[in-house]
Amino acid sequence: MRIKRDKIAKYLNYSEHVHIWCCFMIFSLSWRKIARRVHLYLGISIGALLTLIALSGSILVYYPELDGQLNKLSVHSSNTINWDEAYATLKYKYPNRLGSWRLENTATGSVIPARYYKPIETKGQAFAPLMVWLNPIGTQIIRDDFWGNYFVTWVYNLHFSLLTGSTGTLIVGYIGIGTLILILSGLWAWWPKRGYWARSLKFKARSTKLGLLYDWHKFIGLCFILPLLVLTITGIMLAIPNQTDPIITALLGKIEKPTTTVIKPKNYILLSDAIESAQKAMPSARLAWIETPSSSNAVYRFRLQTTNDPSHRFPHSYVEINANSAEIISVFNVDNKSPATKVKNWLHPLHDGTIGNHPLRVLWVLSGIANALLFSLGLYRWLLKTRRINNY
Repeated sequence: MRIKRDKIAKYLNYSEHVHIWCCFMIFSLSWRKIARRVHLYLGISIGALLTLIALSGSILVYYPELDGQLNKLSVHSSNTINWDEAYATLKYKYPNRLGSWRLENTATGSVIPARYYKPIETKGQAFAPLMVWLNPIGTQIIRDDFWGNYFVTWVYNLHFSLLTGSTGTLIVGYIGIGTLILILSGLWAWWPKRGYWARSLKFKARSTKLGLLYDWHKFIGLCFILPLLVLTITGIMLAIPNQTDPIITALLGKIEKPTTTVIKPKNYILLSDAIESAQKAMPSARLAWIETPSSSNAVYRFRLQTTNDPSHRFPHSYVEINANSAEIISVFNVDNKSPATKVKNWLHPLHDGTIGNHPLRVLWVLSGIANALLFSLGLYRWLLKTRRINNY
Protein backbone atom coordinates (compact mmCIF):
# COMPACT_ATOMS: atom_id res chain seq x y z
CA MET A 1 0.00 0.00 0.00
CA ARG A 2 2.85 2.39 0.79
CA ILE A 3 4.39 1.78 -2.66
CA LYS A 4 1.02 2.51 -4.28
CA ARG A 5 0.65 5.76 -2.31
CA ASP A 6 4.15 6.84 -3.40
CA LYS A 7 3.26 6.17 -7.05
CA ILE A 8 0.06 8.21 -6.75
CA ALA A 9 1.94 11.14 -5.13
CA LYS A 10 4.59 10.97 -7.83
CA TYR A 11 1.91 10.96 -10.52
CA LEU A 12 0.11 13.97 -8.96
CA ASN A 13 3.39 15.87 -8.69
CA TYR A 14 4.16 15.08 -12.33
CA SER A 15 0.64 16.16 -13.36
CA GLU A 16 1.10 19.48 -11.55
CA HIS A 17 4.32 20.15 -13.47
CA VAL A 18 2.65 19.20 -16.75
CA HIS A 19 -0.23 21.57 -15.96
CA ILE A 20 2.15 24.47 -15.22
CA TRP A 21 4.12 23.71 -18.37
CA CYS A 22 0.95 23.60 -20.48
CA CYS A 23 -0.22 26.94 -19.05
CA PHE A 24 3.16 28.46 -19.85
CA MET A 25 3.03 27.08 -23.41
CA ILE A 26 -0.51 28.41 -23.91
CA PHE A 27 0.59 31.87 -22.72
CA SER A 28 3.75 31.79 -24.83
CA LEU A 29 1.73 30.86 -27.89
CA SER A 30 -0.91 33.55 -27.34
CA TRP A 31 1.28 36.59 -26.69
CA ARG A 32 1.06 37.71 -30.32
CA LYS A 33 -2.71 37.35 -30.26
CA ILE A 34 -2.91 39.38 -27.06
CA ALA A 35 -0.77 42.12 -28.62
CA ARG A 36 -3.01 42.21 -31.70
CA ARG A 37 -6.11 42.56 -29.51
CA VAL A 38 -4.57 45.38 -27.48
CA HIS A 39 -3.43 47.12 -30.68
CA LEU A 40 -6.86 46.75 -32.29
CA TYR A 41 -8.96 47.89 -29.33
CA LEU A 42 -6.71 50.85 -28.54
CA GLY A 43 -6.65 51.88 -32.20
CA ILE A 44 -10.44 51.81 -32.43
CA SER A 45 -10.99 53.62 -29.12
CA ILE A 46 -8.42 56.46 -29.31
CA GLY A 47 -7.54 56.45 -33.02
CA ALA A 48 -9.83 59.28 -34.09
CA LEU A 49 -8.65 61.68 -31.34
CA LEU A 50 -5.06 60.63 -31.93
CA THR A 51 -5.43 61.44 -35.63
CA LEU A 52 -6.78 64.88 -34.74
CA ILE A 53 -3.83 65.50 -32.40
CA ALA A 54 -1.32 64.21 -34.97
CA LEU A 55 -2.61 66.26 -37.92
CA SER A 56 -2.85 69.44 -35.84
CA GLY A 57 0.72 68.76 -34.71
CA SER A 58 1.86 68.57 -38.33
CA ILE A 59 0.38 72.03 -38.93
CA LEU A 60 2.06 73.44 -35.82
CA VAL A 61 5.56 72.39 -36.87
CA TYR A 62 5.64 75.52 -39.03
CA TYR A 63 3.05 77.59 -37.19
CA PRO A 64 5.06 80.87 -36.78
CA GLU A 65 5.87 80.86 -40.50
CA LEU A 66 2.32 79.87 -41.42
CA ASP A 67 0.85 82.63 -39.26
CA GLY A 68 3.18 85.17 -40.85
CA GLN A 69 2.07 84.15 -44.32
CA LEU A 70 -1.65 84.09 -43.46
CA ASN A 71 -1.53 87.53 -41.86
CA LYS A 72 1.08 89.10 -44.16
CA LEU A 73 3.59 89.81 -41.41
CA SER A 74 6.65 89.60 -43.64
CA VAL A 75 7.67 93.21 -42.91
CA HIS A 76 11.40 93.89 -42.98
CA SER A 77 13.71 96.78 -42.23
CA SER A 78 17.46 97.29 -42.34
CA ASN A 79 17.39 99.29 -39.10
CA THR A 80 18.40 97.87 -35.71
CA ILE A 81 15.56 97.20 -33.25
CA ASN A 82 15.02 100.05 -30.82
CA TRP A 83 13.74 98.20 -27.74
CA ASP A 84 13.07 101.42 -25.82
CA GLU A 85 10.88 102.63 -28.68
CA ALA A 86 9.02 99.32 -28.87
CA TYR A 87 8.30 99.27 -25.13
CA ALA A 88 7.20 102.92 -25.19
CA THR A 89 4.83 102.16 -28.08
CA LEU A 90 3.20 99.32 -26.13
CA LYS A 91 2.71 101.51 -23.05
CA TYR A 92 1.30 104.36 -25.16
CA LYS A 93 -1.11 102.17 -27.20
CA TYR A 94 -2.25 100.09 -24.20
CA PRO A 95 -2.15 102.47 -21.21
CA ASN A 96 -4.43 100.29 -19.07
CA ARG A 97 -2.24 97.20 -19.42
CA LEU A 98 -0.27 97.64 -16.17
CA GLY A 99 1.21 94.14 -16.00
CA SER A 100 4.43 93.01 -17.65
CA TRP A 101 4.90 92.59 -21.39
CA ARG A 102 6.98 89.91 -23.06
CA LEU A 103 8.74 90.88 -26.27
CA GLU A 104 10.31 88.28 -28.56
CA ASN A 105 13.61 88.87 -30.29
CA THR A 106 13.03 87.03 -33.57
CA ALA A 107 15.58 88.44 -36.00
CA THR A 108 17.08 91.78 -36.91
CA GLY A 109 14.83 93.56 -39.37
CA SER A 110 11.68 91.47 -38.78
CA VAL A 111 8.47 92.25 -36.90
CA ILE A 112 8.54 92.31 -33.09
CA PRO A 113 5.99 89.95 -31.45
CA ALA A 114 4.84 90.86 -27.94
CA ARG A 115 2.50 89.25 -25.41
CA TYR A 116 0.45 90.56 -22.52
CA TYR A 117 -0.28 87.46 -20.46
CA LYS A 118 -3.23 88.46 -18.27
CA PRO A 119 -5.69 90.61 -20.19
CA ILE A 120 -8.98 91.22 -18.44
CA GLU A 121 -10.88 90.23 -21.60
CA THR A 122 -9.82 86.58 -21.33
CA LYS A 123 -9.83 86.25 -17.57
CA GLY A 124 -10.68 82.69 -16.52
CA GLN A 125 -9.17 81.03 -19.58
CA ALA A 126 -6.18 78.80 -18.99
CA PHE A 127 -3.99 80.52 -21.61
CA ALA A 128 -5.23 83.42 -23.73
CA PRO A 129 -2.75 86.34 -23.77
CA LEU A 130 -3.10 89.46 -25.90
CA MET A 131 -0.80 88.99 -28.90
CA VAL A 132 0.69 92.12 -30.49
CA TRP A 133 3.01 92.64 -33.45
CA LEU A 134 5.06 95.81 -33.89
CA ASN A 135 6.91 96.97 -36.99
CA PRO A 136 10.68 96.19 -37.08
CA ILE A 137 11.69 99.50 -35.51
CA GLY A 138 9.04 99.32 -32.78
CA THR A 139 7.16 102.52 -33.63
CA GLN A 140 3.83 101.10 -34.81
CA ILE A 141 1.37 98.33 -33.91
CA ILE A 142 0.63 96.41 -37.09
CA ARG A 143 -1.64 93.73 -35.61
CA ASP A 144 -3.15 92.54 -32.34
CA ASP A 145 -5.41 89.66 -31.39
CA PHE A 146 -6.14 87.28 -28.52
CA TRP A 147 -4.60 83.82 -28.41
CA GLY A 148 -7.14 81.27 -29.58
CA ASN A 149 -9.04 83.72 -31.78
CA TYR A 150 -6.93 83.20 -34.90
CA PHE A 151 -6.15 80.06 -36.87
CA VAL A 152 -2.73 78.85 -35.73
CA THR A 153 -3.47 79.43 -32.04
CA TRP A 154 -6.84 77.69 -32.40
CA VAL A 155 -4.97 74.71 -33.89
CA TYR A 156 -2.46 74.92 -31.02
CA ASN A 157 -5.26 74.73 -28.45
CA LEU A 158 -6.80 71.84 -30.37
CA HIS A 159 -3.50 69.96 -30.36
CA PHE A 160 -2.56 70.63 -26.74
CA SER A 161 -5.93 70.53 -24.99
CA LEU A 162 -8.63 69.51 -27.51
CA LEU A 163 -10.10 73.02 -26.96
CA THR A 164 -11.13 72.11 -23.40
CA GLY A 165 -8.48 73.83 -21.26
CA SER A 166 -6.49 72.13 -18.52
CA THR A 167 -8.82 69.12 -18.41
CA GLY A 168 -8.21 68.56 -22.11
CA THR A 169 -4.45 68.74 -21.58
CA LEU A 170 -4.71 65.88 -19.07
CA ILE A 171 -6.80 63.89 -21.56
CA VAL A 172 -4.20 64.48 -24.27
CA GLY A 173 -1.48 63.26 -21.89
CA TYR A 174 -3.32 60.03 -21.13
CA ILE A 175 -4.14 59.54 -24.82
CA GLY A 176 -0.37 59.78 -25.28
CA ILE A 177 0.15 56.93 -22.80
CA GLY A 178 -2.44 54.90 -24.70
CA THR A 179 -0.63 55.75 -27.94
CA LEU A 180 2.67 54.50 -26.52
CA ILE A 181 1.02 51.17 -25.68
CA LEU A 182 -0.61 51.16 -29.14
CA ILE A 183 2.76 51.55 -30.89
CA LEU A 184 4.55 48.97 -28.75
CA SER A 185 1.72 46.43 -29.04
CA GLY A 186 1.77 46.84 -32.83
CA LEU A 187 5.51 46.22 -32.86
CA TRP A 188 5.06 43.26 -30.54
CA ALA A 189 2.34 41.74 -32.74
CA TRP A 190 4.51 42.08 -35.85
CA TRP A 191 7.87 41.01 -34.36
CA PRO A 192 9.06 38.09 -36.53
CA LYS A 193 10.45 34.77 -35.38
CA ARG A 194 14.11 33.98 -35.81
CA GLY A 195 14.96 33.42 -39.45
CA TYR A 196 11.84 35.20 -40.76
CA TRP A 197 13.04 38.81 -40.68
CA ALA A 198 13.62 39.23 -44.41
CA ARG A 199 10.30 37.61 -45.22
CA SER A 200 8.38 39.73 -42.71
CA LEU A 201 9.70 42.97 -44.18
CA LYS A 202 8.57 42.23 -47.74
CA PHE A 203 5.29 42.97 -49.43
CA LYS A 204 3.64 39.63 -50.10
CA ALA A 205 1.83 38.69 -53.30
CA ARG A 206 -1.70 39.41 -52.17
CA SER A 207 -4.94 38.73 -53.95
CA THR A 208 -7.19 40.24 -51.26
CA LYS A 209 -7.77 43.80 -50.10
CA LEU A 210 -7.30 42.72 -46.48
CA GLY A 211 -3.79 41.52 -47.20
CA LEU A 212 -2.81 44.68 -49.06
CA LEU A 213 -4.17 46.88 -46.27
CA TYR A 214 -2.18 44.89 -43.72
CA ASP A 215 1.04 45.24 -45.74
CA TRP A 216 0.66 49.00 -46.13
CA HIS A 217 -0.24 49.43 -42.45
CA LYS A 218 2.83 47.40 -41.50
CA PHE A 219 5.13 49.26 -43.93
CA ILE A 220 4.10 52.76 -42.80
CA GLY A 221 4.22 51.75 -39.14
CA LEU A 222 7.75 50.38 -39.39
CA CYS A 223 8.99 53.39 -41.39
CA PHE A 224 7.73 55.88 -38.81
CA ILE A 225 7.97 53.92 -35.56
CA LEU A 226 10.99 55.82 -34.21
CA PRO A 227 9.64 59.34 -34.98
CA LEU A 228 6.24 58.37 -33.56
CA LEU A 229 7.83 57.03 -30.38
CA VAL A 230 9.86 60.24 -29.89
CA LEU A 231 6.82 62.46 -30.54
CA THR A 232 4.63 60.37 -28.24
CA ILE A 233 7.05 60.24 -25.31
CA THR A 234 7.93 63.95 -25.47
CA GLY A 235 4.25 64.81 -25.92
CA ILE A 236 3.29 62.86 -22.81
CA MET A 237 5.97 64.59 -20.74
CA LEU A 238 4.96 68.04 -21.95
CA ALA A 239 1.22 67.45 -21.41
CA ILE A 240 1.34 65.90 -17.93
CA PRO A 241 4.55 67.13 -16.22
CA ASN A 242 3.16 66.58 -12.72
CA GLN A 243 2.90 62.87 -13.48
CA THR A 244 6.13 62.50 -15.50
CA ASP A 245 8.60 64.86 -13.80
CA PRO A 246 8.97 62.46 -10.83
CA ILE A 247 10.27 59.85 -13.30
CA ILE A 248 12.97 62.25 -14.53
CA THR A 249 13.79 63.21 -10.94
CA ALA A 250 14.05 59.56 -9.84
CA LEU A 251 16.41 58.73 -12.72
CA LEU A 252 18.52 61.91 -13.01
CA GLY A 253 18.05 64.02 -9.90
CA LYS A 254 16.35 67.32 -9.13
CA ILE A 255 14.86 69.51 -11.88
CA GLU A 256 16.11 73.05 -11.17
CA LYS A 257 13.99 76.11 -11.97
CA PRO A 258 14.84 79.82 -12.18
CA THR A 259 13.83 82.16 -9.38
CA THR A 260 11.19 84.88 -9.69
CA THR A 261 12.03 88.04 -7.73
CA VAL A 262 9.61 90.78 -6.64
CA ILE A 263 10.88 94.33 -5.96
CA LYS A 264 8.85 97.43 -5.12
CA PRO A 265 8.90 99.91 -8.03
CA LYS A 266 10.60 103.33 -7.73
CA ASN A 267 12.21 104.90 -10.81
CA TYR A 268 12.51 102.56 -13.79
CA ILE A 269 15.70 102.50 -15.86
CA LEU A 270 15.52 102.25 -19.65
CA LEU A 271 14.98 98.83 -21.19
CA SER A 272 18.17 99.24 -23.25
CA ASP A 273 20.19 99.74 -20.05
CA ALA A 274 18.67 96.59 -18.54
CA ILE A 275 19.53 94.63 -21.72
CA GLU A 276 23.13 95.85 -21.49
CA SER A 277 23.36 94.62 -17.89
CA ALA A 278 21.86 91.23 -18.80
CA GLN A 279 24.29 90.75 -21.67
CA LYS A 280 27.20 91.53 -19.38
CA ALA A 281 25.96 88.81 -17.05
CA MET A 282 25.91 86.27 -19.93
CA PRO A 283 27.99 87.82 -22.73
CA SER A 284 28.02 84.80 -25.06
CA ALA A 285 24.27 84.10 -24.86
CA ARG A 286 21.66 85.23 -27.40
CA LEU A 287 18.74 87.36 -26.20
CA ALA A 288 15.45 85.58 -26.96
CA TRP A 289 12.73 87.16 -24.77
CA ILE A 290 12.31 90.33 -22.73
CA GLU A 291 9.90 90.49 -19.78
CA THR A 292 9.26 94.05 -18.68
CA PRO A 293 8.43 95.31 -15.16
CA SER A 294 4.83 95.68 -14.03
CA SER A 295 3.19 98.33 -11.88
CA SER A 296 3.83 96.12 -8.85
CA ASN A 297 7.24 94.59 -9.61
CA ALA A 298 10.39 96.45 -10.69
CA VAL A 299 12.18 93.55 -12.35
CA TYR A 300 13.33 93.05 -15.94
CA ARG A 301 13.58 89.35 -16.76
CA PHE A 302 15.52 88.18 -19.81
CA ARG A 303 15.45 84.77 -21.42
CA LEU A 304 18.67 83.84 -23.22
CA GLN A 305 20.03 80.98 -25.30
CA THR A 306 23.48 79.59 -24.61
CA THR A 307 25.45 77.69 -27.24
CA ASN A 308 24.52 74.38 -25.58
CA ASP A 309 20.80 75.12 -25.27
CA PRO A 310 18.80 73.14 -27.88
CA SER A 311 15.85 75.54 -27.94
CA HIS A 312 16.18 78.59 -30.17
CA ARG A 313 12.77 80.14 -29.58
CA PHE A 314 12.20 79.21 -25.92
CA PRO A 315 15.66 78.82 -24.34
CA HIS A 316 16.13 78.07 -20.66
CA SER A 317 18.65 80.54 -19.21
CA TYR A 318 17.43 83.65 -17.37
CA VAL A 319 18.85 86.89 -16.03
CA GLU A 320 16.91 89.16 -13.65
CA ILE A 321 17.75 92.87 -13.53
CA ASN A 322 16.60 95.38 -10.91
CA ALA A 323 14.55 97.95 -12.86
CA ASN A 324 15.31 100.59 -10.23
CA SER A 325 19.09 100.33 -10.38
CA ALA A 326 20.22 98.08 -13.30
CA GLU A 327 21.84 95.70 -10.81
CA ILE A 328 21.90 91.99 -11.56
CA ILE A 329 19.53 90.13 -9.23
CA SER A 330 20.00 86.54 -10.39
CA VAL A 331 21.53 84.48 -13.18
CA PHE A 332 20.16 81.06 -14.15
CA ASN A 333 22.57 79.48 -16.65
CA VAL A 334 21.16 76.15 -17.78
CA ASP A 335 24.63 74.94 -18.84
CA ASN A 336 25.57 74.67 -15.16
CA LYS A 337 22.44 72.83 -14.05
CA SER A 338 21.63 69.19 -13.33
CA PRO A 339 21.23 66.46 -16.00
CA ALA A 340 17.51 66.29 -15.12
CA THR A 341 17.12 70.01 -15.89
CA LYS A 342 18.89 69.63 -19.22
CA VAL A 343 16.79 66.61 -20.25
CA LYS A 344 13.63 68.53 -19.34
CA ASN A 345 14.78 71.41 -21.52
CA TRP A 346 15.21 69.13 -24.55
CA LEU A 347 11.54 68.06 -24.59
CA HIS A 348 9.98 71.07 -26.32
CA PRO A 349 12.54 71.60 -29.12
CA LEU A 350 12.57 67.85 -29.75
CA HIS A 351 8.77 67.66 -29.86
CA ASP A 352 8.34 70.58 -32.26
CA GLY A 353 11.33 69.60 -34.42
CA THR A 354 13.17 72.91 -34.13
CA ILE A 355 16.24 71.20 -32.74
CA GLY A 356 16.86 69.51 -36.10
CA ASN A 357 15.97 72.48 -38.26
CA HIS A 358 14.11 71.81 -41.54
CA PRO A 359 15.01 68.10 -42.08
CA LEU A 360 13.58 67.07 -38.70
CA ARG A 361 10.61 69.43 -39.01
CA VAL A 362 9.69 67.91 -42.39
CA LEU A 363 9.98 64.42 -40.88
CA TRP A 364 7.68 65.49 -38.03
CA VAL A 365 5.10 66.80 -40.53
CA LEU A 366 5.19 63.48 -42.40
CA SER A 367 4.92 61.58 -39.11
CA GLY A 368 1.63 63.29 -38.29
CA ILE A 369 0.29 62.39 -41.74
CA ALA A 370 1.57 58.81 -41.30
CA ASN A 371 -0.33 58.57 -38.01
CA ALA A 372 -3.55 59.51 -39.81
CA LEU A 373 -2.85 56.96 -42.56
CA LEU A 374 -2.21 54.20 -40.03
CA PHE A 375 -5.56 54.86 -38.35
CA SER A 376 -7.41 55.03 -41.68
CA LEU A 377 -5.87 51.81 -43.03
CA GLY A 378 -6.36 49.94 -39.75
CA LEU A 379 -9.96 51.07 -39.35
CA TYR A 380 -10.83 50.27 -42.98
CA ARG A 381 -9.29 46.79 -42.68
CA TRP A 382 -11.20 46.10 -39.44
CA LEU A 383 -14.49 47.24 -41.00
CA LEU A 384 -13.89 44.94 -43.98
CA LYS A 385 -12.82 42.00 -41.86
CA THR A 386 -15.84 42.25 -39.57
CA ARG A 387 -18.11 42.79 -42.60
CA ARG A 388 -19.39 46.11 -41.32
CA ILE A 389 -18.82 47.43 -44.84
CA ASN A 390 -18.89 45.53 -48.13
CA ASN A 391 -15.65 44.38 -49.72
CA TYR A 392 -16.02 45.57 -53.33
